[in-house]
This record gives sequence, structure tokens and C-alpha cells, in this order.
Amino acid sequence: MRIVFLGTPQFAVPTLEALARVHEIALVVAQPDKPAGRGMKMQAPAIAIKATELGLPLAQPAKVRDPEFLARVAELRADAGVVIAYGKILPASLLELPRHGFLNVHASILPYYRGAAPIQRAIENGERETGVTIMRVDEQLDHGAMFAIARTEIGADERTPSLAARLSSLGADALLRVLDDIARGVAIETPQPHELATHAAKIEKEEGHIRWTDSARTIYDKFRAFDPWPGVYTDALKLVDVARADGSGTPGAVLSVDDDGVVVACGDGALRVKTVQRAGKPKMTAADYVRAAQLSHLS
Repeated sequence: MRIVFLGTPQFAVPTLEALARVHEIALVVAQPDKPAGRGMKMQAPAIAIKATELGLPLAQPAKVRDPEFLARVAELRADAGVVIAYGKILPASLLELPRHGFLNVHASILPYYRGAAPIQRAIENGERETGVTIMRVDEQLDHGAMFAIARTEIGADERTPSLAARLSSLGADALLRVLDDIARGVAIETPQPHELATHAAKIEKEEGHIRWTDSARTIYDKFRAFDPWPGVYTDALKLVDVARADGSGTPGAVLSVDDDGVVVACGDGALRVKTVQRAGKPKMTAADYVRAAQLSHLS
């Protein structure tokens, strides 16, 4: 098939690579370069970098509704469009251009966790299973009919990066199968049960703030979900590495200290804090931090 591909982050890269091995990529579309890092230097998104590496035609329009951009896509006469985490809802004027419309690889079992952060929200909520859904794109958010779902378990200690990597691989494989079904005229579309839909809102930095009065499960699931950004932190410390632990006591109380970390009481249960970081300071072991400050309570 002749395909127009829209995507931006690393999550979309495995699918682009898989499509490029099997299909003709007529155009790759990514978000414009943006300033990033401490120096705020302009940085290309992962998909733009990969498209250049693969020698694929690349566009980074400021607006996908731009008439010149739409005219360029129309001239390609694509068989299908693929969009993965592009970052903007696509207008009907673009969706109608490919012969078979646009397909999306969404990182949840729809209709659950529609929105910008399905992987993080699933982990944050303590889910033990998630997946990817191959769906038809319409003008509403993650709303279109489903072609296929690939499921996977979420490990009890699994964090966002490893789950995202696995889901991106699952999504690439599932999409290839769906495109083959479409080409053979045997693809089946199933409407979503919209009444069951939930929303996975964009992560905000302040969500990483935790209180020891929260349960150990709540804090640990946030820690796993918000790795690498925004992380989790107290009023004084970023908790760089955290593990599950046994214990109970006054929230924030240091229950034990050894070379493997500091066990801290939570509102329900306890956590082992292994590595911490104060603002503007290097990382250090939690044990060294507590011993040096002679703390009986972590704030």
C-alpha cells in the first residue's frame, strides 16, 4: 500500500520502521521542531529523525489544515493514512484523502483510556492489563471503530518506558495485519461501546507531588507511571528510585535504614526509597541522605 504516516514521539518509530519494510511510505508528517533541554536548542521529534535516517519524504507543517499541505497530501493519492501520537486531532479535510481513510494505533484497550496519556494513566490506576487498539480515525478523540486489539499484562513493578516499548512493538505488528486484511477486503470494523469510555488526560508536572499520607500503593503506582517525567517528589526531595516494602507507622516516618535504602511509612503500608535528589543537587542514596541529616522523618 501507498501510505501517509503521521506521528511525533519515539512510541511511533517502530511502526514507521515496520511499515517502511513492507509498504511504500509516500510521506512522513511530524510536528515541527521545538526547543528542548536546558539550552532550549531546537530539537527534531523522534519520527522526523527516523524519517530522515530512512530517506523518507518528510513534512513538518505548523497546521495540518493548511491548504497547501492538504493539496500536497491529495496529490499523493495514498491508499491509507496512519497516525500515531501525532498530537493533534485531524480534520475531515485530511481524513477523507486516503482511499481507505486513516488508521490509528492507540496505546490502550479502547474505549478505555482515550486521550493523551493512556500508558501512564493505566499504570497510575494500578491496571494489570492493557494493550493497543487499531482503530479508524474520525473527527472525535479516539472515537472510531476498532479493527483489532492486542493485549499485554502490566508487570507489578513495570514502569512507563518498558511498557511503552512493548506496546509500540505490539502495535506495529497488529497494524501490519490490519492493513493486510484491508488490502484483501476482509477487515472487520467494530464500533466502540462509547458508554464505557474513560479519559486519559495529559500529564501535568504538579501531579508528581506526593504526600506520605497517601497509600504506598498510590505513591508506587505514580512513581511507575511518571517515570521518566515528571517523576514523583515531596516538598523537599525527588524520589529517584523507589521499591515496595513491608511496614507501617506514622506517615513519613523512617522505619529503617540500611545499604538497600530507607523504608518510609505511608498512609497505608510502606515504601523503600533507594535514591533521592534535592533541587539543583546530584542524586544520592537515600540512606546517605537520611544518615547525614540524622532524619527520623522524610519530608
